[in-house]
Amino acid sequence: MTNYLVEFAYLIASILFILGLKGLSHPESARRGMVLAEVGMLMAIIGTLLHRDIVSYEWIIAGLLIGSTIGAAMSYWVPMTAMPQRTALSHAFGAFAAALVGISEYYRHGAELGSFTMGAIGFEVMLGAITTTGSLVAFAKLQGLTRGTPVVYKGQNIFNMSLLVFTIGIFIYLLIDPSASPVFYMMTGLAFLFGVLLVMPIGAADMPVVMSLLNSYAGLAAAATGFAISNNVLIIAGTLDGFSGFILSVLMCKAMNRSMTNVLFGAFGSDSSTAQIESGTEGTMREVNVDDVAIQLAYAKQVIFVPGYGMATAQAQHTVRELANVLESKGVTVKYAIHPVAGRMPGHMNVLLAEANVPYSSLYELEQINHEFPSTDVAVVIGANDVVNPDARDNAQSPIAGMPILEVDRARSVIVLKRGKGKGFAGIENPLFYKSVTGMLYGDAKDSLARLTQAVQHA
Repeated sequence: MTNYLVEFAYLIASILFILGLKGLSHPESARRGMVLAEVGMLMAIIGTLLHRDIVSYEWIIAGLLIGSTIGAAMSYWVPMTAMPQRTALSHAFGAFAAALVGISEYYRHGAELGSFTMGAIGFEVMLGAITTTGSLVAFAKLQGLTRGTPVVYKGQNIFNMSLLVFTIGIFIYLLIDPSASPVFYMMTGLAFLFGVLLVMPIGAADMPVVMSLLNSYAGLAAAATGFAISNNVLIIAGTLDGFSGFILSVLMCKAMNRSMTNVLFGAFGSDSSTAQIESGTEGTMREVNVDDVAIQLAYAKQVIFVPGYGMATAQAQHTVRELANVLESKGVTVKYAIHPVAGRMPGHMNVLLAEANVPYSSLYELEQINHEFPSTDVAVVIGANDVVNPDARDNAQSPIAGMPILEVDRARSVIVLKRGKGKGFAGIENPLFYKSVTGMLYGDAKDSLARLTQAVQHA
């Protein structure tokens, strides 16, 4: 009877995971999708707790208490602006759990494993180890614990690929001889090392793709765990996670007009990759003040806000919404242009604006909004850089040539909110800042927007 209850719980969990993933396909149903996925996870946990193979509940209860405490603390104290870092840590935790399960299974059964089970365990441990250290490096880059620009050295790609091929070779050897435990632990150690070497040469500007790709690895590791321990819900959930993450990675690369190999091995953002563009920008940046910008905004017919990572770091999403409310009260049409790779993880800007209760109907994707910029009175760029860089469109020598951008430079007036005159996360100069239609409003974005709100009210 217990087995039927377990399988029934797993079946319900699997259905809820599928419905939850479907719900995440649209902003209006995303919240419902998350609730369904959470209930699915609860059903999966309940099913697992009923499993007949459980010998003692002490360690399980301890793990539940510790994990729940950490999760609750992170949800309470980690701000929405730090969601990319938190997501990277979650990927690391999940992947490490999968790797530990695989190591445990090998330690217990070792030479008794058949080729299929050894293959599942080896795949699980390899991907789990790579994702663990890769996610931790991504967290360090996003948190500023290490530099965001690529860490490169001569012959790096050749060394990394050689290490990967050697690690895969060890994995194949283990399929033939599962009893070679020193070889198994060598493969595990090399996989942990490869995770570090894989992400270190990737620039912080490419973190959205890396985040979704690491999510894919973690999902596939979970699926392999399911095969290793004969757990159906892990196989289904891991496969859904793995392939959806991979598809998202491909879509993100398409949004940047770059290949996956270029993202992983191109060291985009290093000094050598950006040197070509440095001499292509001429002129001076025109600084503007709050009062001048307020008058432009107050008498505009249409204003488009373009949020970027600078909005996240300034935690200015609520202030943007307040300014938009004031403009709308004056009859101004307000829209938000969202680039698919703005921020540091997929959907980063959507999440922040949703937190500020910005209506989904006001959010427009790149393809929907670009044709409206020529008829827009003011485009307000809040901490975005690379996604509005016109060199991607106009300069074939640019490292980001061909990348689809938000064409804010076609608006009648452009106001850029920046802390200073520095370059974006990709380390590339932006000619937009030197154009005659552009005014630079320097300072903390949240403070600048708050002062703009007050000035617009009295304009």
